Amino acid sequence: MADEIKFQKRVDNGEYIEAKDEMPEEYRRHLIRQISQHAHSEVIGMQPEGNWITRAPSLRAKQILLAKIQDEGGHGLYLYSATETLGISRDELIKQLHSGKAKYSNIFNYPALNWADIGAIGWLVDGAAIVNQVSLQRTSYGPYARAMVRICKEESFHQRQGYEIMAKMMSGTKEQKEMAQDAMNRWWWPALMMFGPHDTNSPHSSNAVKWKIKRETNDELRQKFIDKTIPQAELIGLKVPDNNVKWNAKTNHYEIGEINWDEFHKVINGHGPCNKQRMNHHKKYHEEGIWVREAAEAYSKKKLERESLIQA
Repeated sequence: MADEIKFQKRVDNGEYIEAKDEMPEEYRRHLIRQISQHAHSEVIGMQPEGNWITRAPSLRAKQILLAKIQDEGGHGLYLYSATETLGISRDELIKQLHSGKAKYSNIFNYPALNWADIGAIGWLVDGAAIVNQVSLQRTSYGPYARAMVRICKEESFHQRQGYEIMAKMMSGTKEQKEMAQDAMNRWWWPALMMFGPHDTNSPHSSNAVKWKIKRETNDELRQKFIDKTIPQAELIGLKVPDNNVKWNAKTNHYEIGEINWDEFHKVINGHGPCNKQRMNHHKKYHEEGIWVREAAEAYSKKKLERESLIQA
C-alpha cells in the first residue's frame, strides 16, 4: 500500500513514470491495453486508405496518401515499441489482436466507398485522433508520451490533407458535393464514438484519469472535437447529420443528439461492416511476412557477430 501511495504522489507531482520504475500491476496492465489498442488501430487503419492508392485522382493525391499510410505504419511501430517496454512481446500483442482479446478503434470497421471517404477519414477520423493524442503528449508514462510528440505532428498533416479533399469537393460539381456530404453523413457518428463511451459508462476512465494516463475524460475530449469540427464543416458548406445540433450560448459549446451506443458496442465486439475483412487481411499478410521478419533477424544477428569479431 505504501508503494502505491508513493507512486500516486509521483504521478500527482507530474513526474514521468519510466519503464524500469516500480508501478502498480494494474497501472501496467492498463497501459498495455491502451497503448496496444492504439498501435493496433494505427496498423489496421492503413487498410481502408491503402485500397485507394491506385485510384487516387491525381499523382499529387497519390503521393500524399502514400506518405500518410507510411506515417501510420510508423505510428504503429512506435506504439508497439512503447508497449514492449512494459514487459510484453510484440508476438503476444499480435496474438491478442488476432484472437479478439485486444481491440482496436471502432472507426476502422467501416468501408471507404469512394474518394470522398478518404477526405472524411483524414478530416474527421484523424481530427478526432489529434484531439485525443495532444492530451496524451502529457500522459504519465514517459515512453508513451514521447512517442505521441512525433505522432501528433504527423497527424496534423493527415487532418489537413483530409480537409483539403473535402473543401475541394465542396467547391466542385453537384455530384462531388453530394459525395462529400454522403461521406460526412456516414463518418460523423462513428468519429464521435472514437472517444469511447460516456464517462459514467466507461470501465477504464476513472483509473486512467487518476493515474494521469489520460488528462481529460472521454466526454471532455469529444466536446472539444465537436466544438472545433462543426464550424469547419459550416465553412465549406457541409451539414452535420444531426437535426439536434445547436449552439448553447450559456456553456459556449455545441449540443448534439444522442449517439447510437448499440451500434458502437456491436462494431467494437466484432460485428461491424468490415470487422472480418480487416482481421483476415491482417492475418494473411502477417503470415506471409514471416520470412521477412526472419531474414531481418538473421541479418541483425550476423551483423552483431561481425562487429564482435572486429572489436576482438
